[in-house]
Amino acid sequence: MIIAGNWKMNTTPSDAGSLALTIAAADAVGPFTRNGGVVVICPPYLSVPVVAARLQPTSVLVGGQNCHWEAAGAFTGEVSASMLADVGCRYVILGHSERRRDQLEDDHMIGLKAVAAIGAGLTPIICVGESLAEREAGVTVDVVTQQIDGVVAAAGADTIRRSILAYEPIWAIGTGLAATPQQAQEVHAAVRSHCRSRHGIDVPILYGGSVTDQNADELFAQADVNGALVGGASLKAAAFNEIIRAATPHV
Repeated sequence: MIIAGNWKMNTTPSDAGSLALTIAAADAVGPFTRNGGVVVICPPYLSVPVVAARLQPTSVLVGGQNCHWEAAGAFTGEVSASMLADVGCRYVILGHSERRRDQLEDDHMIGLKAVAAIGAGLTPIICVGESLAEREAGVTVDVVTQQIDGVVAAAGADTIRRSILAYEPIWAIGTGLAATPQQAQEVHAAVRSHCRSRHGIDVPILYGGSVTDQNADELFAQADVNGALVGGASLKAAAFNEIIRAATPHV
């Protein structure tokens, strides 16, 4: 089980460190990580060094929210995978729907970023998901598997084998809506089957999209849900602790 918190563009360096320590000290974290569970916090870039330094003595790991596909160069405003690794990151989120929408990222670009991330020693968390219109049209599985195939075409199956997938229905991100546990399981099972049959790989699949301490129990009870990529609830230490607690029996 993997529980990752995506803090998005929230927290300043001055308050990120204390929030990270509060999360690391929560009573559910120790039992979860001792049994093989993984907790990752992905703060904004400027907060990464502070959070990494504070968490270094703990079992909670740190990730970035994005990286560039090149190791260095004239890419104003970008951050390389090696820069993230150098300040203590072990993971990086790639292809989040907000970046696909706002920065026009596509599957090929995400695949190149995944290659760069693995080359720098990071584990990519690659996001896939459908819009509300696509869900209503009944093409969810087609959309999600096509996204995976696009990343594989750019990066190769071995890159995906060394990654984590996160199914995040776009209509559930930041809306308060969430896929039902049955909807999540249906997509996760289809993704797992597709990855095995088409690409010969098996990877952890997280659910993301308005995960809360209220719905975590039912989500984690699903056979093909291997954890969560948590947004807003990861900024509330008590709620994040309860999500980790809900995941603990499934490690």
